[in-house]
Amino acid sequence: MDDDLKQALYLIADEMRGMATVGGHYARNPYEVERAERIQDLAVRLTALIDSEHDEQEIRAAFEDTTLFHASPVIGADVAVFNDQGEILLIQRRDNGLWALPGGLAEIGRTLSESALLELWEEAGLRGRVVRLLGLFDGQRWGSRSKVHFTHVLFQIHCDDLTPTPGLETREVRFFRADVLPPLFSGHDRIVPLCFELRHRAAHFDAASSVDTDLPTHQRRSRQA
Repeated sequence: MDDDLKQALYLIADEMRGMATVGGHYARNPYEVERAERIQDLAVRLTALIDSEHDEQEIRAAFEDTTLFHASPVIGADVAVFNDQGEILLIQRRDNGLWALPGGLAEIGRTLSESALLELWEEAGLRGRVVRLLGLFDGQRWGSRSKVHFTHVLFQIHCDDLTPTPGLETREVRFFRADVLPPLFSGHDRIVPLCFELRHRAAHFDAASSVDTDLPTHQRRSRQA
């Protein structure tokens, strides 16, 4: 199956899971509970058709894992560190050998900034302070290959000591110029080049407008009343 098609289907399944989560939580009667469970079951079966590495039972267990149960996009805290030569810090992932910005899932109980600092320490062995927000990136728009809908929050961090040490999840940590970037992980292959520009301009966000977007039906009705 084509990778782009697989990614699109994963996100559809993830959206269905989110609908099932919300629907089950707010269900007012057994019929609504049953519908939510049915949507969840369809999401599991759809994922099983795409995922050749896990059987349906494993996927169902993952879907029912409360650590993955969500009704909103998953938030990731990513880090951009530059040295005096304007090079950017990248980590080489141990799982696939591709390079990426340091980062990971935001942790409950920590602010996004704190989560970013923790990821930098765990993956690159660096301490620093958050300088500014560089951007908010929707994974669907920026080519992330993930089975869930991700939103990446990117911070610029200043480090007094720029001597990195690879962590348990990283093979190597190095600084790179914009014109000699290594093979990059999905999503990062588009975000990393933009980081060099974002150092010198306002933070990025994925622009949207409700002018050309269908609003919820009840909102339109209330405005027409």
